[in-house]
Amino acid sequence: MTLVRRQDPLALTHLTDQALRVRGVEAASTYDTEMLVQLTRAYMTSASLKGARTSSRTLDAYSLAVRDFVPWARDHGVQLLRPGRRDGSRYVAQLQTRPNQAKGRRGTLSPATVAQYIAGARAMYRALRWAGATEAQPFEDAHVPPDPTPGIVRNPPYMQEIDAVLLCCDDRLAALLLLCAHAGLRVSEALDVTLADLEGGRLTVRGKGGKVRRVPLGRRVRAALSALTPLSPDGALFAWKYHQATYRMRKAFRQAGHGEAWRGFHAARKHSGTRLYRATRDFTRVGLFLGHSSVDTTRRYVAVQDDDVAGEVEDF
Repeated sequence: MTLVRRQDPLALTHLTDQALRVRGVEAASTYDTEMLVQLTRAYMTSASLKGARTSSRTLDAYSLAVRDFVPWARDHGVQLLRPGRRDGSRYVAQLQTRPNQAKGRRGTLSPATVAQYIAGARAMYRALRWAGATEAQPFEDAHVPPDPTPGIVRNPPYMQEIDAVLLCCDDRLAALLLLCAHAGLRVSEALDVTLADLEGGRLTVRGKGGKVRRVPLGRRVRAALSALTPLSPDGALFAWKYHQATYRMRKAFRQAGHGEAWRGFHAARKHSGTRLYRATRDFTRVGLFLGHSSVDTTRRYVAVQDDDVAGEVEDF
């Protein structure tokens, strides 16, 4: 049998069909969590819709989900290769009633977290089918109730916090925040910016799925980037991983007196979308700026005032 190093999940793609099937059957039969994580990552990066363009954050999220589901299945008598027709729903119900143990959180897991765990478990079963280990689909009929609270309400944009936090950032951290809050970049896009991506007042951004867009930069963003010196021969302006950037930004929020307001980098991107919409009143233009393929997605990034049409209906 072809040997596969555990730290190299892509090596699974080089196995013969028979060897891959054996590896999948063995991992599922013995509840080998880490091998099932490898199998899922190999499938996602070689056979899923996005393939090698699948983001590292998605891979990490699905890996976490597999590491949660497999021990649960083992402890609750679920045969991974021959699950019962209600086993998927049982897991969903357990997640919905599980206490949220995250720091500063109360109650049960959020609907978004539950959906993420189920997405990862479904990906694991797609990987097992890809490997030829089983045809089971225990989550096919498992219903994951959506969160009725709109995302813009659950995680609204930062507004007045941005300028206060910028005062507590060094030059590089301030540039990162401005790229998200004023240029509308995802934090992963911002961390990948290099000097070569800058041309005049525009920035070439390589986004999700390999999409490329040209983003106009305001004067504050241009000034912040011009103050930075590249950190490597390839012109990289940031050397942080996501968790390192998060640690630094969370610290800056605390220093600015807005520690409780920290909601991740996505709320900074929503700041950009909300401000641009208020200036243009055009979801299409905002969507192009943010790199969205659908205006419906853009609407979830814009905080619209409750009385936004008060003037228009006054004389109805």
